[in-house]
Amino acid sequence: MHQYLQCGRFGFKLAQRPLVMGILNVTPDSFSDGGRYQALEFAMERAEQMIKDGVDIIDIGGESTRPGSPSVTVQEELDRVMPVIYALRELGHALSIDTCKPEVMREAIIAGADMINDINGFCAPGAVEAVAGSDVGLCIMHMQGTPQDMQAQPVYGDVVGEVSAFLRARVEALRAAGVAQERITIDPGFGFGKTVEHNVALLRGINQMQQALGLPVLAGLSRKSMIGALTGRPVDQRLAGSLGGALAAVAQGARIVRVHDVAETVDALKVWNAATSGA
Repeated sequence: MHQYLQCGRFGFKLAQRPLVMGILNVTPDSFSDGGRYQALEFAMERAEQMIKDGVDIIDIGGESTRPGSPSVTVQEELDRVMPVIYALRELGHALSIDTCKPEVMREAIIAGADMINDINGFCAPGAVEAVAGSDVGLCIMHMQGTPQDMQAQPVYGDVVGEVSAFLRARVEALRAAGVAQERITIDPGFGFGKTVEHNVALLRGINQMQQALGLPVLAGLSRKSMIGALTGRPVDQRLAGSLGGALAAVAQGARIVRVHDVAETVDALKVWNAATSGA
């Protein structure tokens, strides 16, 4: 597995410690914090707080991908995310854009995004071409179905094997387009077309997947329905469960955790690092 991640203006040494990616949804309808950061002023305040809390990468999302969520137009997504990218770029921190639309990818890269995080694994026509010629980091995620139908009845024979095979194929497509391996991370897609049992199997299989593909894994478990199912807690009471999920992912080898609760996750990882590395 490569130990250096190239993300536009930034380079991260993955061997030192797991990275924390903070979620900044500028949507009216995301499952956990929809509507809270739609206004640019509030998005800026949230980003600045995450930076103070120790975030490594800020992941900006302009389209909700919760189960059953409707899609938005390219223009609507651009209207939501572009002012935020331009404003946050001045903070001098790594910015990711969570999108599956090639048009948004292109504009975000021009605006200064350092990473593209695609729940659709760069499968949309033109997605690979939109990112290949840049130097931004790329996160390839697996999803069975679409946000509209993914949780209807997800079925796998071997969830770890099938997710790994999909991710391998998408990595090969990017590599064939000239993308350096040091720009690529993979995401099993917890909650995206998976039952709780599938998610737990994937959590246990992170190291296997990481070693098989030779790429760092990004794990996004924060506040998701699997945390609710395992703890019996509603979405606004899933902090402890989310921290447990983040630490479990790191224990299995994940190098990036994508979270809502940055300060708490950073603190938990500091203790984890001290206990496991003698730091």
